[in-house]
Amino acid sequence: MRTATYAVTGMTCEHCVRSVTEEVGEVPGVSGVDVDLASGSLVVTAGDDVTDAMVADAVTEAGYSATPAPA
Repeated sequence: MRTATYAVTGMTCEHCVRSVTEEVGEVPGVSGVDVDLASGSLVVTAGDDVTDAMVADAVTEAGYSATPAPA
């Protein structure tokens, strides 16, 4: 398992948070999703087979964009 943090742009409300949480949570191998509206951050706990691209695609599907946060 690994934990990765992403910066999400475009979220403005709790509905946005729910949308991102649902889409990312449906990615196979993801076991935890924590979205913080105030900071625009997304923390994902997942297996090693889950890539940044898979997470970014799920966020895009929700209608937003995500990039890996600097370490």
